[in-house]
Amino acid sequence: MGKSTKTTSTANWKTMTLYLIRGIPGSGKSTLARKLVSEHNICEADQFFSQAGEYKFEKEKLPQAHLWCQAKCASRMIHQTEPIAVANTFVKKWEMQQYIQFAREAGWNVVEIIVKGSFKSIHSVPQETINRMQKQFEY
Repeated sequence: MGKSTKTTSTANWKTMTLYLIRGIPGSGKSTLARKLVSEHNICEADQFFSQAGEYKFEKEKLPQAHLWCQAKCASRMIHQTEPIAVANTFVKKWEMQQYIQFAREAGWNVVEIIVKGSFKSIHSVPQETINRMQKQFEY
């Protein structure tokens, strides 16, 4: 008779939502994440580099940091229904793919947000790196 469609209740839409927050360093990703979800539901590769409140970036460990961030996000999706925010640069759209796949498999909604604020990078990212990321950013 008619098409069968999957519906998402309003309650689930408000809870089982994964926010993928993209932008260059200093654009306001972390600030927005803190406004959208509780602190323990923010996943950022930068968190990997914070030990005892001190941030120490090691470029050679960046792939490991992203795997750690993906694992944290996947674990949150499996064990809860509260909204989650992943705040990473995601300069290339394909960098979000693993998160989107996790969300689809778990039945979560995905909301992509691009932030374009112009603040000072809290991690002292060199300006030439920021300029390069701006040129390569995929919309």
